[in-house]
Amino acid sequence: MIDRAKLLADLKLQVRALEADLRQRFVSNASEYKSRLTAEWQAARDAGRTSEDVAIWAEAQFTQSAVAWVLACVFVRFCEDNDLLDAPLISGTDGRGQSAVSRQEAFYLQSPTASDNDYLREVFAVAGRLPGLSDVLKVQSSLLLAPVSADMGKQLVRFFRATNADSGSLVHDFADPEWNTRFLGDLYQDLSEAARERYALLQTPEFVESFILDRTLTPALDVYTLEEVDLIDPTCGSGHFLLGAFERLAPRWLRKRPENVNLALQEALGRIAGIDLNPYAVAIARFRLLIAALKMASVKKLRLAPDFHLHVETGDSLLHGFDQRDYAGAQVSLALDTPQENLAAVADHLYRHAFAAEDLTATNRILARKYAAVVGNPPYIAVKDRAVSALYRERFSSCHGKYALVAPFCERFWALAKPLDNAQRAGYVGLIVGNAFMKREFGKKLVEEFFPSVDLTHVIDTAGAYIPGHGTPTVILAGRNRLPASPVIRAAMGIEGEPSKPDDPSQGIVWRAIVDQIDQRDSESKWISVSDIDRSTLAKHPWSMGGGGASSLKEAIEDSAEKILADFADSIGITSFTLEDNAYIHDSQTFRRQGVEVQLLRDMVVGDEVRDWFNDCESTALFPYDANYSPIRLAAFRKAFAFLWPYRTCLSNSKMFGGQTKVEAGLNWFEYGRLTAGKLVTPLSITFAFVATHNHFVLDRGGKIFNRSSPVIKLPAGTGEDEHLGLVGLLNSSTACFWLKQMFHNKGSTVDQHGARQRTSAFEDFYEYTGTGVGKFPVPNVRPVQIARQISDLAIECSRHLPAALIARGAISRKELDASRAESARIRSKMIAWQEELDWKTYSLFDVTDEELCFDKDPPEVKLGERAFEIALAQDCTAGIAATTWFDRHRSQPITSVPTHWPSDYRALVEKRIAAIRKSRDLALIERPECKRRWVSDEWDALEKAALEQWLLNRLEAADLWPHDALPAPKLRSVRELVDALSGDEEFRRALDLYAGSGSDAHVTVVALVQQASVPFLDALRYSESGLRKRAVWRNTWLMQRREDALDAEVARQLTDEPIEAIKEEQAKRKAAEVGVVPVPPKYKQVDYREGVYWKLRGALDVPKERFVCFPGLERSNDAGSPMLLWAGYDAKARALALTGYLYEMLQREGADVARLTPALAGLDELLPWVHQWHPEADDDLGMSTGDYLQGLLDAQLAQHGLTLSALRAWQPEAPVRRKRGKRGQHVAQA
Repeated sequence: MIDRAKLLADLKLQVRALEADLRQRFVSNASEYKSRLTAEWQAARDAGRTSEDVAIWAEAQFTQSAVAWVLACVFVRFCEDNDLLDAPLISGTDGRGQSAVSRQEAFYLQSPTASDNDYLREVFAVAGRLPGLSDVLKVQSSLLLAPVSADMGKQLVRFFRATNADSGSLVHDFADPEWNTRFLGDLYQDLSEAARERYALLQTPEFVESFILDRTLTPALDVYTLEEVDLIDPTCGSGHFLLGAFERLAPRWLRKRPENVNLALQEALGRIAGIDLNPYAVAIARFRLLIAALKMASVKKLRLAPDFHLHVETGDSLLHGFDQRDYAGAQVSLALDTPQENLAAVADHLYRHAFAAEDLTATNRILARKYAAVVGNPPYIAVKDRAVSALYRERFSSCHGKYALVAPFCERFWALAKPLDNAQRAGYVGLIVGNAFMKREFGKKLVEEFFPSVDLTHVIDTAGAYIPGHGTPTVILAGRNRLPASPVIRAAMGIEGEPSKPDDPSQGIVWRAIVDQIDQRDSESKWISVSDIDRSTLAKHPWSMGGGGASSLKEAIEDSAEKILADFADSIGITSFTLEDNAYIHDSQTFRRQGVEVQLLRDMVVGDEVRDWFNDCESTALFPYDANYSPIRLAAFRKAFAFLWPYRTCLSNSKMFGGQTKVEAGLNWFEYGRLTAGKLVTPLSITFAFVATHNHFVLDRGGKIFNRSSPVIKLPAGTGEDEHLGLVGLLNSSTACFWLKQMFHNKGSTVDQHGARQRTSAFEDFYEYTGTGVGKFPVPNVRPVQIARQISDLAIECSRHLPAALIARGAISRKELDASRAESARIRSKMIAWQEELDWKTYSLFDVTDEELCFDKDPPEVKLGERAFEIALAQDCTAGIAATTWFDRHRSQPITSVPTHWPSDYRALVEKRIAAIRKSRDLALIERPECKRRWVSDEWDALEKAALEQWLLNRLEAADLWPHDALPAPKLRSVRELVDALSGDEEFRRALDLYAGSGSDAHVTVVALVQQASVPFLDALRYSESGLRKRAVWRNTWLMQRREDALDAEVARQLTDEPIEAIKEEQAKRKAAEVGVVPVPPKYKQVDYREGVYWKLRGALDVPKERFVCFPGLERSNDAGSPMLLWAGYDAKARALALTGYLYEMLQREGADVARLTPALAGLDELLPWVHQWHPEADDDLGMSTGDYLQGLLDAQLAQHGLTLSALRAWQPEAPVRRKRGKRGQHVAQA
């Protein structure tokens, strides 16, 4: 039997090995494989199907071919172990594997120079000539041409023949009496992490697939004749929908054609079509369909099987077939066997490019049809490739803003369905999609223009259901390809999410509620409510799909006010977005360490720092504008220019709304994508967190820049602070939180190990709060100004008592820290109390209740767990009618009665509030965890430790330890040297004791500190294998940028007297001709770094944020346990000189051998291009530039030690020794 988990884990290793094997073949000299792939890449780039650099694009091809080889073996092995072949070809169970070995030996007798990879190709050829299997393997034929090496072929053969030492049985036995191919779905989704991310691979659970087929294929069978019923999944993946359709259609055809089983099954297969962008998904879908058909036909041997023809092809449903925009509604229905000449009549309108793995003719034929049912689970992601995104945008009108694929796929699904005919029949559509379009801006055209043009019949909120693999909130859409036939749409609206992981997801409480209630109008349970909603309501964006009375309460709140926020504001929305935060936004020390000119640095407000009435502005931005907010001349600011230069190609190609690059839009390459300077002229602003679990609005009093994650509300110039605070109070209320959550997209929170979205704690779901939606917030005439001022002032006071602020003021003592801890807790309790007054005040302002439930004097302190809703919740938990993680998550103690230490009148008021919550459905909808302020903060001990850590690290990189003007050059220092230098610093020792404990070992503590703040000096020590490949692409980009710079300088010298525009025109012409298009290098991921701390310090653009450079392996021989460091603030020239000095120390004092010297010399080699670039001037003492001098030293060292540059650049650290447990507890060392 198949061990699905072990098979997946083991095959992943084979895929990685194959990828590495093919990569090596690709980079080898005079590689035909490289030429072929490069030509295919160039054709794709010219056609707009990729904007990736060839090296990155090729990685995806390695994966495809690697998976193709593995899957071809798996398909053969499945057929072998289930006795579908006359004799085994690779291996077999019950001793039959020897037959395959003998066959291979006979093959070698006929082909003496052949190897295992050649034998596997022979196996695929033999299998590919068998009926049915030929249709499966042909879709992989181009991928199987990949030149797998002989050694890799041998490894694959050994893998599939491997046996268990104790029993002699095969490690991987594919025998299954039920011929269940579900395991292939696991391989489809998880065999390659890179492919999973690239194609957004996701299996559709059978219960979801069945539900959708019940509402598409089943009614289609009632409307159309059996001959007219066909189905397509334009995003078929591993074929779940196709298999489900076959299982429904085949029995009907067998009843219709009982005399010819094979013909009946072919009739069913002939009416099922699938398209997928991923070639190996298509191979899996074909194989699964074939096995299902063979099983139903009772075929025991493939050679006796009918040659079933399958209509599942590799292609892009959004590009191939007819032009969607120009021919929507005008496409004709063509049968699958339509003669090619009929397609030729419209060939001018077909997209012509195809990858080698795509059969363009077959794909176009499938996509030219109209189907009775169109079903699927299209990717939930946005398109990452800019070129492909532009192609989709041209073809689909719903591709609006930063669209996700749900938009074009909704159009495509409906267009593929049969249109309304004379008999009033129309095709059915059903799909499960990410629900972001319902509330995010990109969904506006889809909701307001496309859906009103078709018959959308069902909108089913599945965000609260437990669906394995679906970590993204989802919705099921169903309808027909005709104009709307009813004024209402059936909607299932979520109330509560799945309370815990169900043993059987198909029997999950929320899912069962959907299944049981969807056909019962006006039904309501604890989990969902079902209603018929006016179509006109769902023709407006955003959708509000709150069940259990939430939608009606939202409308009541809106009706309570005559005006909305937009009526009072000059503008609401983004002030600036850089388009590349990783380049522009860091902590202030990162910029100062690199010497970036201080006049270009501004405090930057980011959304994560806007919390609980306060903006803890810890981020700094490189702001390339002058005092009038006009772009600077960046070259005049040498350090800022050098800081941004490595990312020039990335920044130049950043996409604006509408698809234009920043430069195409007329901006300088170093500018932000948007800067609305008018919003920065007046000081007062209301900013808010764009993404958060709850509503966070803060009054800012000026001097800052606001990132896209912190939009801004600007009131008319001259509006006072009270007016601002009054609005802040309303917006920070629980009523506002409720209303906002009905308006905005729920991003969810976490996913479990099965990839299922978890909604067990709704208060932990994150929402996106956009400016457009916030502007629609209803504003009553009365504003809670005084309460808002109280809380705002308390928030500012509280911030002054946090450890970071205290330690920054030099208060480094246990007594002062403890006193601040107590004061901070007291102030926070006052804030909670006043927030309660604000919340209950707004209930009356918005007519949620007509009871007077506010306190008429200053409230007493209130701790977390003591608010009215928390007491009511604790009572319900005690009674067993509720369960919550609220108290544990917020480190509070649940109580079931009102605290006795409060004044009696306040106690009585809270009792009244609890009673009001019990009797009012509307109040209960708001007075619950998801709408009440969480007051989340890190634990005090963690805040204290973090503040002390920052202080200690600041001290360790101070100028007295690392002279900033070190001449002639700085020196590498060991941690022990630093500790010795600070031995007399009492303040440092006091901070160290508070951080690590009194009497702690200073050297051990400092080593641990600097390890979290340093990055190795050498690429091979920083990056993983995948990271080094990306680094090579970045190096090529920099080489091309330097050539561009050289050409710019040359043209400027030659045309000194020419107008600036003429110079720029000539520069552009020369660069285009002599350099060409500079490819945008790929961003890094965590997996591209050897250590998580390097990812944290460098990020996606590899921006150096570390405090120190470390030199692993270069420690002094007499102090091996003390890492060598250099301050990261030194430029390339200083670093190169410091490393050179240490090289000579290693040679003269230690007599270092070549093995130790090699990485040091490699580090110098990596620094030299930057020394040449940024320090080209001649040094008077050297008589040449520093770069030329150091190059000479490097060349001399290479010659002296018999080394070459290629050897330096290929250097890799020794693999760490892993310990493998052997028999009887022994351990075996493995490299």
